[in-house]
Amino acid sequence: MGAITRVKVCCIQSVDEARLAVAAGAAAIGLVAEMPSGPGPIPERRIAEIAASVPPGVASVLLTSLTEPAAIVDQQRRCRVNAVQLCRLLAASDLARLRVALPGVSVVQVVHVTGPEAIAAACALAGNVDAVLLDSGDPRRDVLGGTGRTHDWALSRQIRDQLSLPVFLAGGLDAGNVGSAIARVRPFAVDLCSGVRVDGLLDEDRLAAFMAAVRAA
Repeated sequence: MGAITRVKVCCIQSVDEARLAVAAGAAAIGLVAEMPSGPGPIPERRIAEIAASVPPGVASVLLTSLTEPAAIVDQQRRCRVNAVQLCRLLAASDLARLRVALPGVSVVQVVHVTGPEAIAAACALAGNVDAVLLDSGDPRRDVLGGTGRTHDWALSRQIRDQLSLPVFLAGGLDAGNVGSAIARVRPFAVDLCSGVRVDGLLDEDRLAAFMAAVRAA
C-alpha cells in the first residue's frame, strides 16, 4: 500500500467549518487573508480565532499575498498560525530571511503551473521552503488561486519527480477527479476549496465524498 495522500481543506470561514474539516480527516486547514482575487478571505482576527481552535497535529495555514518578509512575520504573529502559504513567489533571499524569522513555522511556496517554466521555478525552491503547492492561478494577472480550474498534471508530475520537497496539488479538485489527480501526480497532499462547497459553505456530504475518493486512490 502506498503512502496516504493528505488533505488540506482551504477557505475555512469559521470555527465550525474548521471542526468539520478536522473531523472528516483533514491534515491541514487553509485560512485566507486579504487577497487581490479569489474566494474565501476573512479578517485576521477571525483567522486567529480559528487557528486557536485547531487541535495539535493539524496544520493551520495562513494564505498570504504579502511579499515583504517583515510584513509576513508580523501577519503570522497576529494570526498565530503554524504554517504560512506564500501565494506570490518570493525571491530566495527573502525566503531565507523568512525562515530565520519564523522558527518552527512551516513555509509553503505556491507555484502556479501556467507552463513548462513552472518546473524550473519549483525546483529552484529546494532548500528554501518546507513544501511547494502547485496551483492554477495566473500571477501575471494577479490571480493567486481559488480559480476552480485544473492545470496540466503532467507538468505537476515532472515537478513532483524532480523535487525532494513535499508537493501539494491544488486547482479544480473535487470528488470526481481527485483519484485521477493522485494517480497521475502522486502528491504529498491535495488541496481544495470550491470542490467541497455549496453556496460558499463547506458541505459535509461533498467533503465526505472527497475524503472517500482520496482514501480509495
